[in-house]
Amino acid sequence: MQKVWRWAAVVGLVLGVAACGRAGVGDKAILDPADGEWLTYGRTYDEQRFSPLRQIDAASVGKLGLAWYADFDTDRGQEATPLVRDGVLYTTTAWSKVYAFDAKTGKPLWKYDPNVPGEKGFNACCDVVNRGVAIWKGKVYVGTIDGRLIALDGTTGKVAWEVQTTDRERPYTITGAPRVIRGKVLIGNGGAEYGVRGYVSAYDAATGKLAWRFYTTPNAAGAADGAASDKVFREKAAATWSDGVWKESGGGGTVWDAITYDAVNDLVLIGVGNGNPWNHKLRSGGKGDNLFLSSIVALKPQTGEYVWHYQTTPGESWDYTATQHIMLADLKIAGRERRVVMQAPKNGFFYVLDAGTGQLISAGKYVPLDWATHVDPKTGRPVEAPFARYTNGGLSTQMTSALGGHNWQPMAFSPKTGLVYIPAQLNRGAYADPDSFTYTPGAWNTGVIRAAQGPHARPRFKPGGSDATGELIAWDPVTQTKRWSVAFPHQASSGVLATDGGLVFHSSQNHLVAYDAATGKALWRYDEGARAIAPPSTYVIDGEQYVAQMIGTGGAGGRDAPRTMGRLLVFKLGGTAKAPAYPATVVPPPLNLKLATASKGDADRGGALYANYCAMCHQAGGYHPNLARSPAILDPDGFRAIVQDGALKDRGMASFRRFFGPADTEDLRAFFLWQAAHPPVEPERAVAAHAQ
Repeated sequence: MQKVWRWAAVVGLVLGVAACGRAGVGDKAILDPADGEWLTYGRTYDEQRFSPLRQIDAASVGKLGLAWYADFDTDRGQEATPLVRDGVLYTTTAWSKVYAFDAKTGKPLWKYDPNVPGEKGFNACCDVVNRGVAIWKGKVYVGTIDGRLIALDGTTGKVAWEVQTTDRERPYTITGAPRVIRGKVLIGNGGAEYGVRGYVSAYDAATGKLAWRFYTTPNAAGAADGAASDKVFREKAAATWSDGVWKESGGGGTVWDAITYDAVNDLVLIGVGNGNPWNHKLRSGGKGDNLFLSSIVALKPQTGEYVWHYQTTPGESWDYTATQHIMLADLKIAGRERRVVMQAPKNGFFYVLDAGTGQLISAGKYVPLDWATHVDPKTGRPVEAPFARYTNGGLSTQMTSALGGHNWQPMAFSPKTGLVYIPAQLNRGAYADPDSFTYTPGAWNTGVIRAAQGPHARPRFKPGGSDATGELIAWDPVTQTKRWSVAFPHQASSGVLATDGGLVFHSSQNHLVAYDAATGKALWRYDEGARAIAPPSTYVIDGEQYVAQMIGTGGAGGRDAPRTMGRLLVFKLGGTAKAPAYPATVVPPPLNLKLATASKGDADRGGALYANYCAMCHQAGGYHPNLARSPAILDPDGFRAIVQDGALKDRGMASFRRFFGPADTEDLRAFFLWQAAHPPVEPERAVAAHAQ
């Protein structure tokens, strides 16, 4: 197991001893946790998702069985990593709900519901998911879909403090797990497609007082924000932006997932997302690198001061975020040990950087891609293919799509094998300039042609599409080569766990599988009954090792799986529990169109509205109903009450009155009635989104 005690000598810090009691965890405990605990999102600050536990190994894994399970009250996506401290397991579900269980027996201890207003789900591009909590000195911290950061008492679940981290008038969301670093809770946000300005914030863990904030795009007015980012934008980053839509939209650049702490160099590393609009020509006149979009940025944890950055995709125009999992490790490269940062972002290149400086060490293609030939080792910039900049007037169909070669699902690194295990995706996307573009606050603003006009034409491209597949890749970060891989017929698989027992745990095709970490041989398989996208974690109670995983799919890339109620499965050697089978999936039958009130709306125009406003959630296979089979479209008054008046806002269907008038609503209904009468041969797809 890699030790990082040397961090104290490097940065000369003296940290407090972990507090006692439930959730009573401090810096030292996260740096070098007891072998049997899982204290933060990636287990330790380096986010390797490697456990030193070895009771479950190649010889014993065949005896692994279900120890206990818990069912939840939502069928939306489940993305949380269960944390374990002092015998208590903490996890979250969709809608930002928090649960605490006895980690040995599964006995429920408490539950907290932040009561997120249902209509706030409209702002979540890719489902109302949540990736988990942070725990620190008696408190449990969670971010909510409506932008709050909440501290709970770890024993009772009662609210200790609560802050609103975002402007509630803007379409911000929080889906990521907080991190607590040197007494501060760090949290980012999502919402880039809808028109927001990205940032990461640090709050005092004891009081909730804002300590610092770092913006990732410039102030549109050119003014100072009184933020930690002021100096670097004044001296460097602002000059990388030109006039464009970003001055209305905020530019995007949300920090919606990766936040990692390098204790050796005393640096916080954040992963920054895509721009708004995606289209670089619209966003910034096609000029400039647009810092800090699609970048890894290193900051000082106490002040938020900028230290270094590495931009994976300069002038990004494809939703190639760098928000994907960031991990740290000590690798022997060219004969000497290097402290490195590793990331496999959406653009398809695996990056190894010097952790202290951000200097590129190497970059290799971990999945097939053709939008760029390679990363220039001198400049660190990808060498783009001529067709990739679709803003030159053509249509670019390229590898990868906006879903990326790797999305949010965390990878894992085993110091024992020296390999990184990547839940990768193989998909082709397409991009083209729109004939016209008008920025619409709060709507989906990509600046990319998303669908043909009119109901009789299928969408012009299907990023991801029916031919998208998945792959678990064992990647050698030193040689930038694939050691072994396992292919899957779908692209949405789970995050990964590696253990000192020589195992890699990963879920796909409704099965949790334990692979030999060195060879990729499947050693154990369990039918979970439904698909999982969340990463497993592992812990020990009373000398027994457990493996825990949340079940339930959703969000971008997971729409080809049936919706099932969320569930937590926990395994141990000799476990004999039985979880009930999920009920058979019920597909809504075709509508009896004889019962429909005929529509005088323009179905062609309704199809365009659907592509721009509705398809992200309601496309066939989405996590909301397929409206071509919804009885709501039969009656114009009932349909208008839902779409314009918000009759179902408590269930997540916000009012679209700010976007649609009565005529627009009827055009939509006309389109859905046409769809109902002419079902597509293949599921309709809008341009792929990313997970947030």
